[in-house]
Amino acid sequence: MTYELYYWDGIPGRGEFVRLALEQAGADYVDVAREEGGMARMMSVLKGRGKGFVPFAPPFLKDGDLLISHVANILLHLGGKLGLSPKDEAGRIEANGLQLSITDFVSEIHDVHHPIGVSLYYEDQKDEALRRAEDFRDERLPKFLDYFEGQLGKSGQGEIHAVGETLSYVDLSLFHVVEGLRYAFPKAMTAAEPDYPLLVTLNAQVKALLRVKAYLASPRRLAFNEQGIFRHYPELDQA
Repeated sequence: MTYELYYWDGIPGRGEFVRLALEQAGADYVDVAREEGGMARMMSVLKGRGKGFVPFAPPFLKDGDLLISHVANILLHLGGKLGLSPKDEAGRIEANGLQLSITDFVSEIHDVHHPIGVSLYYEDQKDEALRRAEDFRDERLPKFLDYFEGQLGKSGQGEIHAVGETLSYVDLSLFHVVEGLRYAFPKAMTAAEPDYPLLVTLNAQVKALLRVKAYLASPRRLAFNEQGIFRHYPELDQA
């Protein structure tokens, strides 16, 4: 079975959370929009009114005849199939809740550089972004990092995991969030990271996974840039 992942080409974005799960599991998948004619295929799905369920926006995943939208929903589906979520119902619900909190965090990170509207350029809302960035650095960033640090615990093998005692898609997602924050807010993260040793250790632990390591070194891994969720504007990272 080959999974089909649909997301915008050129940016890691929200699609990266799904890619990391697929890569770590060694799953067979196609990043549709990055193939010839792939963008047209993706847009045809998004414009498919009257043809059953239509996703509001990417990312979405095709698993056979099943079409799944939203990162947390996709990972809830893939987690059990790929061995990246707890086997018990309580654990699966906990993992999904954590992923939804990551979704909230990612939205707030995005809104730092686009606090007024996504249809406007950053330059059109720069003054508002400067105010939003100060609040984010002082209030929202530590609030979310405190929460996730508190959710991490050590398994019997000394490994750190967000839920249960084995690697889950939540661990992979937290890895990507930390990587993105280091890109977007290097000064703020340098100052903050000593307060979050478990998150830092988890990040290093995931980065050392053989499949993740190979993926990060491959052309399949898209670099952070100023078109995605995590954007580095130095003026938004002032201490």
